Amino acid sequence: MTARVLGMPAGGKAQPNDLDKRRVERALKTRRRYRYVAPAVLAVPGGYRIESACCSRNIDPEGGIVDIALLLFDEAEGEWDLFRKDHGKGLWEWESRHRRLSALLDVLTFDEHRKFWQ
Repeated sequence: MTARVLGMPAGGKAQPNDLDKRRVERALKTRRRYRYVAPAVLAVPGGYRIESACCSRNIDPEGGIVDIALLLFDEAEGEWDLFRKDHGKGLWEWESRHRRLSALLDVLTFDEHRKFWQ
């Protein structure tokens, strides 16, 4: 079976790619928290890192750029891992696993417990 049939770009790894990057950017516009800042979606090996200005000043009192989330695609399993940043430790913490990018984006944009948009 070819990569194109499996939904992966021909001739390369599935992530990152421009189509999914745009999907993430579009989904972030629908988030419920801190809608007045413009987060950046950065391609990283295997997925995307989201960063944004710290408008709440909870993490960075000066309002600098902070990490929000890390989205990594497990090619072997065909699933997405969602990580949040523990800013106190400076480490990424695993949050959840999703079969579909859209399900992961629902968790990230709703963020009921303010795990991402702090």
